[in-house]
Amino acid sequence: MQEEPINEQGGEEEDFPYRTEFKKKSIRSYVIRAGRMTEGQRRAFDNYWGPYGLSLFDGSIDPKEVFGREAPVVLEIGFGMGDSLLEMARAEQDKDFIGIEVHPPGVGRLINNAGKDELKNLRVYMADAVDVLNDCISDGSLDRFQLYFPDPWHKKKHQKRRIVQPEFVKLLCNKLKPGGLMHMATDWENYAEQMLEVLEAESMLENTAGKGNYAPRPEFRPQTKFERRGERLGHGVWDLLYRKK
Repeated sequence: MQEEPINEQGGEEEDFPYRTEFKKKSIRSYVIRAGRMTEGQRRAFDNYWGPYGLSLFDGSIDPKEVFGREAPVVLEIGFGMGDSLLEMARAEQDKDFIGIEVHPPGVGRLINNAGKDELKNLRVYMADAVDVLNDCISDGSLDRFQLYFPDPWHKKKHQKRRIVQPEFVKLLCNKLKPGGLMHMATDWENYAEQMLEVLEAESMLENTAGKGNYAPRPEFRPQTKFERRGERLGHGVWDLLYRKK
């Protein structure tokens, strides 16, 4: 029997009614960290969660109904403070974007900026990504999947928490359309190596850069301030770009 979804909000005031949604599981790829929200981020939920927010509780979605049109669908897990996802939604208005994030401040910032821009091609889940994939996203419905700079869980004893595991990649493959793109990026070389190993082992995927190779950063992924600063300091970033066969 499938467990019921539950809500959790770590470190926020009791009167904040918007909760991160997830099902109980033994290992998660994230921790919902306590963190202060600005007044603007809090107000953003009241002002913009209605038009932009999606709920795990509502089950499977039809993107054509959600967005009111038929267009390529891009899904991103872990958009952080949302700046690069916002930039992509602005730049690619011929596509519809779904973002998933567990931390309320980033969700608040993204929907606040999207609302001010009156963007129509963006929706957001504040929920566990695997639960959303399992319960809300139909097989063969995504044109592109994005995972940028996920938590590296760099201590060896914690690496079982990394989200990129064979079963996760197989789940993503099922959600992609044939020919759909899977794009990941990390600035941890050890995690890049693990990602490459897992993706290369998945028979449904083909490496667009050639077997065993990392890809150049595609034009559609904005370069973050953090990334540019890291480059100046000599830090690497590894992109992996695969296509579903």
